[in-house]
Amino acid sequence: MGALWTVFRKEVLENLRDRRVILSAFFFGVLLAPVIFGLTTTMVSKRAVANQDKPLNLPIAGATNAPNLVQFLRENGVKVEDVELTSDQAMNAVRSGQQDLVLIIGEDYGKALQAGESAPLSLIVDSSNSNTSPSADRARQLLNAYGHQLAMLRLMVRGINPTVIEPVGVQTLDVATPAGRALLILGMMTYFCFMSMLVGGFYLAIDTTAGERERGSLEPLLTLPVSRSQLIVGKMLATSAFMSVSLLLTLATFGVVLTFIPLEALGMSANFGPRVILAIFAIMVTFVPMGAGLMTVVASFTRSNREAQSWLSVVMMFPIAPIMFAVVTGTKPSAGLMAVPSLSQHLIATSLMRGDSIPALHILICAGTTLALGALLVGVAIKLYQREAILG
Repeated sequence: MGALWTVFRKEVLENLRDRRVILSAFFFGVLLAPVIFGLTTTMVSKRAVANQDKPLNLPIAGATNAPNLVQFLRENGVKVEDVELTSDQAMNAVRSGQQDLVLIIGEDYGKALQAGESAPLSLIVDSSNSNTSPSADRARQLLNAYGHQLAMLRLMVRGINPTVIEPVGVQTLDVATPAGRALLILGMMTYFCFMSMLVGGFYLAIDTTAGERERGSLEPLLTLPVSRSQLIVGKMLATSAFMSVSLLLTLATFGVVLTFIPLEALGMSANFGPRVILAIFAIMVTFVPMGAGLMTVVASFTRSNREAQSWLSVVMMFPIAPIMFAVVTGTKPSAGLMAVPSLSQHLIATSLMRGDSIPALHILICAGTTLALGALLVGVAIKLYQREAILG
C-alpha cells in the first residue's frame, strides 16, 4: 500500500508541475466549456425575451384593400408599415433581408369577402432565417385569429351558432415544471461535464505508457522495487484523481454560470444547487475508473505522445456518443438503459436537474455496471503492463 501511495503521490506532483496538464485539466475543460455554454445560452435567452417584448413590425402591400384587417392588427399591437411592392419585389426584399416579412393584400380581397368567399392574403416569409421566425409566427397567428373572427360573424349573420365549427374544445394542461422546461436548454450540460472529465485525465493517461516510453524512462521505472501492478494502478489512481477534480470543478463552475442566465424570463428555472451538484458528481464519478482504464489501455498500444493523442482523441468520442443520441432522440430512463455507461449517468443527471424521483434500482444498475466495466479495464491495463512488449 505504501508503494501504491508513493507512485500516486509522485504522478500527482509531477503533473501539477506540468503547465500543459494544468491548462488542459483545469482551464480548457473546467472554465472554458461552462463559460462558452453560459454565453451562448444567455444570448439565446435574451433573444427569445427580446422577441417576446418587441412589437411586431409588419409591412403591408395593399393596406387600403383591407382597412378592417389593418385596424385589427393595429389594435393587437402591430406596427403597420404601408409599402408599395409587387409580389416579386416583396419576395426579393425578404430574401435579401431588407424586410423580415411582408403581407400582400390583393385587389380582389374586398370582393371575395362580400361574396362570402375565401379572401386571398399572401404572407411572405423566410423560414430559413431563425431571427425572423418568431415575427412570422406571430403574424400568422394574428391573421388566423382575424379569419376565425370573420367566420364566426358569417355564421351569426346566417343565424347559425358559431360553435358548430368547433365540435371539439381542446384544453391543454402543461405538466412541465420550470426545471423540466430548462432542460430544453441545459440538456447538453452533461456532455460538457463528461468531456471535461475525460480531458482532465487525458495527458496523465498518455504519460503512463506512451510518455514514459518516448522519454526512455519506462524501463528504469520498471526496475524499481515496486510491482508492475502497483505501478500502473498508482498511475491510474492519479489519472482518476485529476478526472474527479476536473468533474467537480466543472459542475461547480456550471452552478455559478447558471446564476447569470435569465432563465426565469422564459418561464424556466435551473435546479442546480449544491445538493444537486453533489448528487450529479456522485453518480458521474463512478465513470472515472472506466475512463481512466480505457484511456490507459489505448495509450499502452501507442509508441509516442503524438500517436497516443491521435488515438485517444477518437476514443474519447465513444463515451460521448450515447449522450448525443439521448439528447437528439429524447431518450427516457429505463432499467435496461442504466446498464449503458455514460448514457445512464446522463439520464440520472437530467432527472436530478428536473427534480424527478430516481428509483434505487436505476442507481444500483448504473453504478454497478459502470464500476464493473471500470474494474475490467483496469485489470486489462494491469495485464498489458505485465508484458515485456510494453517496453516497445
